[in-house]
This record gives sequence, structure tokens and C-alpha cells, in this order.
Amino acid sequence: MSQQFFRDVSPEAPELQPILTGLFAFYASRYGDFFRNNQEVEKTEWYLPPRGLFIVLERDGEIIAMGAYKPFDSETAELKRIWTRSDLRRQGLALRVVQELERRARLAGYRRLYLTTGFRQPEAVHLYSSFGYQPQFDLSGDLERYGQPPYDGRLRFTKVIDADSVAQAS
Repeated sequence: MSQQFFRDVSPEAPELQPILTGLFAFYASRYGDFFRNNQEVEKTEWYLPPRGLFIVLERDGEIIAMGAYKPFDSETAELKRIWTRSDLRRQGLALRVVQELERRARLAGYRRLYLTTGFRQPEAVHLYSSFGYQPQFDLSGDLERYGQPPYDGRLRFTKVIDADSVAQAS
């Protein structure tokens, strides 16, 4: 049986390129250049301990999933880059990544989590909702409306984390 384990990495690690390429190709297929003019500028140091983290889940020497967090404010970490290789979906890997990020964020002293997903990712909306993340938007109706002004296309979620709030699929 194959063993899976988490490993901390730099967001600039060369071995991340294949899975990051998959993530950004997915974004391009869903959104085209929708977010091009409103892209976040990110800095590597945001994802480095002690306040940030970038992890990969490996199996048999291959990166199969990843996730990260960075500081949002003094008590809140922002989850980023949660991604599972497309050929390995629906195996609970995203849940494992989110659970590990939550655990590590608690250990780093964070009390809340914040994340965004896009308006054309209903599967991510379902995923985060099922993990106990509270949508900061109206879930009813067509999510496409959040891609129109006055909205920016990002769907925001929050969660309070403590020892009893580890993500579980519902």
C-alpha cells in the first residue's frame, strides 16, 4: 500500500511547477482572462513559517495535492492554492490538505481562517461549505452573478478554528 505524507516546501520549489501548471490551466479554462486586471500580487515570504506555510501531499515520490496559507491579519490565516491533481479527485485528498492546513494554522496561533474561490467553481463552494466554512455571500441562485459588477468574482468564506473544529466532510 502506498504511503502519503505531507512535506513543507517553498512556494518557489521547482517540483511544484507541474501541479501549479495544472492549477493555473484549470483557472484559465474556467475564467479565461477574467481575473487578469485584478490579480493579486503575491510574495514568497508570505508563505514561509512561522506565519505562513506551503505544503504538498506526496504519494510514491509524486506530489498529488497541495495547499498553503498566508497571514490575512494577526488572528486570521488565508488559505490558498488548495489543489488536487485532476486524475486523483474524489479520494478525500482535499479534505486531508484542508485538515492539515487547519491544524498547522492553529499551531501557528491563528484563530480564524479566510479563503476565496471563484464564481465558476461550484464544486469548491460545495467542498468548503461541507468542511464547515461559512459563505460570506448568498448561496442561493446562480453564482455567475458574482462575476458581474459590483462583485469581483471572488466568493469569500470564513471559519473559526479551535481544537474542536477540524474539517470533516459532511
